[in-house]
Amino acid sequence: MNELSNISELKGVGEKTEKLFYKLGIFTVGDLIRYFPRTYDVYEKPVEISEVEEGRTVTVTGTIWGVVQVTGTRAMQITTLTLKDISGTLKVIWFRMPFLKNTLRSGSVITLRGKVTKRKRVLTMEQPEIFYPSSKYQEKENTLQPVYPLTAGITNHMIAKMEQQALENLDLKKEILPAEIRLRYHLAEYNYAVRGIHFPKNKEEYYYARERLVFEEFLLFILSLRQLKEKKERMQNTFSFVMPKEIEEFLDQLPYELTNAQKKVWEEIKRDITGEKVMTRLVQGDVGSGKTIIALLGLMLVGLNGYQGAMMAPTEVLAKQHYHSIREMLDKYHIPLKVELLTGSMAAKEKRIAYEKIGTGEADLIVGTHALIQEKVEYKNLALVITDEQHRFGVKQREKLSEKGNTPHILVMSATPIPRTLAIILYGDLDISVIDELPANRLPIKNCVVDTSYRKTAYEFMKKQIGQGRQCYVICPMVEESETLEAENVTDYAKALQEELGEQIHVQYLHGKMKQAQKDEIMERFARNDVQVLVSTTVIEVGINVPNSTIMMIENAERFGLAQLHQLRGRVGRGEHQSYCIFMTGTKSKETKKRLEILNKSNDGFKIAGEDLKLRGPGDLFGIRQSGILDFKLADVFQDAKTLQNANEAANQLLEDDPDLEREENENLRKYLQKYMRDILLETTL
Repeated sequence: MNELSNISELKGVGEKTEKLFYKLGIFTVGDLIRYFPRTYDVYEKPVEISEVEEGRTVTVTGTIWGVVQVTGTRAMQITTLTLKDISGTLKVIWFRMPFLKNTLRSGSVITLRGKVTKRKRVLTMEQPEIFYPSSKYQEKENTLQPVYPLTAGITNHMIAKMEQQALENLDLKKEILPAEIRLRYHLAEYNYAVRGIHFPKNKEEYYYARERLVFEEFLLFILSLRQLKEKKERMQNTFSFVMPKEIEEFLDQLPYELTNAQKKVWEEIKRDITGEKVMTRLVQGDVGSGKTIIALLGLMLVGLNGYQGAMMAPTEVLAKQHYHSIREMLDKYHIPLKVELLTGSMAAKEKRIAYEKIGTGEADLIVGTHALIQEKVEYKNLALVITDEQHRFGVKQREKLSEKGNTPHILVMSATPIPRTLAIILYGDLDISVIDELPANRLPIKNCVVDTSYRKTAYEFMKKQIGQGRQCYVICPMVEESETLEAENVTDYAKALQEELGEQIHVQYLHGKMKQAQKDEIMERFARNDVQVLVSTTVIEVGINVPNSTIMMIENAERFGLAQLHQLRGRVGRGEHQSYCIFMTGTKSKETKKRLEILNKSNDGFKIAGEDLKLRGPGDLFGIRQSGILDFKLADVFQDAKTLQNANEAANQLLEDDPDLEREENENLRKYLQKYMRDILLETTL
């Protein structure tokens, strides 16, 4: 068995299970060992009952106090007991486990591990693991159990078992990192790292394994970008442009003046587009900094010179919104350009008409989704491609769009504030512009960090805002036990919130497991104010512009990175009304409060990103969701900033000493890099 062996070669993987693994993107044994845990269950030291907090998974040891009771119906029997230690008592319940009454005796000392919730104002541990006698817990104490992303039909236990089998049967001694690099940066061998990431004996082993694999992931990514950049540097600008008078007239007629930052970026874009080489530029701008108007100016410049411009958005809703707003602007200011929309859900006849207009050049500007890069689309003279929210798109998509024209200029828009030192490394094939100034007419968002006791007050505040015609977002994190429960979490919350707010207010939910058409329909209804409260997972992070939304409430805010919280907050504060963001936290930890206080005090995304960089350490891995910037398998831009810089330094040294990686010690790295470029990078979301 080797890494290219089909997953079905593993014992216990039949035809049905094989198809389920395919759903997870696991086709070979190699795919399986690179299917890393998304978090770990950490079996920590037991705490006293008085230290138990709502929302946390903890371990407690105590004596069963009084009688173990079984209540409820035959369909749903509930077993209840009271656990007591010297610091207090804790209510414990299990569902559909009536047999426990016969095994758990009053007066017995047991250890329980489970999640604590609040039921009727009483802290309650639900469905805990039982360790009886309590000394059994010592075998698991301080261990880390892997928790994998799942799909319906596959359990965590099943994946862990297959990983174990694969690791036992594979020869993992082949090393792609040159020995000199491993020694210089104190990195573990691949053999040790891949075992340690799946089944670490302790936190130390886990950190060591992860650092090695993160370094490797960054190094391959950076080396790939260098190759792309070299390819781009040879591309000549074959387009000829003059500056149309309509653009100056348009800018003069706008009801506001561009900020100095916008003017600077626009000058950089003009210089690129009219220069000798093809433009490949990233425009980083905080939420609400006015990137869209810059994109429109770029599209107008190419359109008014007789060329075509294309703008690709990550969702249909966003594509439609861009299409309508661009059309309105062009009509309002009498700019003689025709805009065409192209999305996957359009009827075949509508698509045919769009293809024809694009092919003949009747459509000057084309706005759409991934449909813009399908084989049937032929552009007459594509000169500029704008991708919105770049980290949602792959290099493959960008390259495909480039192939649609005579090597068009590429402009990438991102609202993700990454500190410049990291951005230069991560966007190695792009020049970088930053819009670091907000328009003067933007009202800053008012923030507050509160604990769960504030929830009722927050709901009343929502009712008041909705009464004034406004709308609200509520963000729920994924349920930590399993990603398949993500939908249930949001639906349950939405149902409870609907009861709380009353029938006159329409609450709707949104989550990643829904079909795209369903998500789009809900977001469109929210945009029309048919829905007043949208309960969602982070799927709305790249969402739509709903200026009427004034409240963003984020549940369990402590589970997100600061940069991601700032992105979510950016869904509000887009209109004329004062907006508010409520960070609700389920923990009393001083460190958590300190982190969230940064958001409370600042609306500046770049400043927050810098603080996130300082605060995120390896110990934060447990319980904080990754930033979501550039979807690496393991690496996180903020948490692993130091490793990213080391990998960049190593890439510089490698290419300086051996530009084509032809030396014997670099042979394995070169071969793997070719495979990575072909199989992984081209599919990776950037």
